[in-house]
Amino acid sequence: MPINKKWLWGGLGWVMGGPIGAILGYTFASMTDEQSSQWIGSTRSRRQYTQTRPADFVVTILVLFAKVMKADGKLLKSELDYVKNFLKQQFGLHQTRELMTLFKDILEQDYPLKDVCNQIQRSMDHPSRLELIHVLFGLSAADGHVHPDEVRVIYTIANYLNINKNDVESLKAMFLKDESSNYKILEIKKSASDSDVKKAYRKMANKYHPDKVAHLGEEMQKLAEEKFKAVNDAYQQIKKDRGMT
Repeated sequence: MPINKKWLWGGLGWVMGGPIGAILGYTFASMTDEQSSQWIGSTRSRRQYTQTRPADFVVTILVLFAKVMKADGKLLKSELDYVKNFLKQQFGLHQTRELMTLFKDILEQDYPLKDVCNQIQRSMDHPSRLELIHVLFGLSAADGHVHPDEVRVIYTIANYLNINKNDVESLKAMFLKDESSNYKILEIKKSASDSDVKKAYRKMANKYHPDKVAHLGEEMQKLAEEKFKAVNDAYQQIKKDRGMT
């Protein structure tokens, strides 16, 4: 199915330049001369648009999805289904079909992860980058098992995106549960005092508040609510375990 390029680039901003723009340019290599001129002109005019748009976020996710999915040398149906469902929530069925065509082209490409992440780190705000890592862990856990190779790639991505280790551990703990998961989500140790638990909860609830990614669109804001809920659930369980009031 041919991609509706006019629809796709109409919502893009900063991703149309740099390494990600090159990835998209390769995918759109079948454009006519007139379309190519529009692509180049649009790219130049939008390099000054710095705030991340919803379409910027989705294209970025597709580029990073591809790296995570290929980390263990397998492309699982459960992971592809996760990508499809993710896109359906953002764009609906018709546009999801077109974006899956784009995604399959991205999967076939080999591109420098560090350069891509450097572009994202320079252009995307911190709350949006946290949401990227959250969504990537969701993809990795889509088959019910988080593969170590995929985790390593996500940690590498997080490092390139200047996301600190505690934040990555917090996000990972939302998907990989163990006896200390609730404390990891709040970024504290089990030995923390009740007062420190309360402080940590307020800090993490603020950090992961869905309003911080409101500029990514209503559907992405709903997805971000999962992080917020995970923080609240972790806090409530710790309170119950400790008999806190």
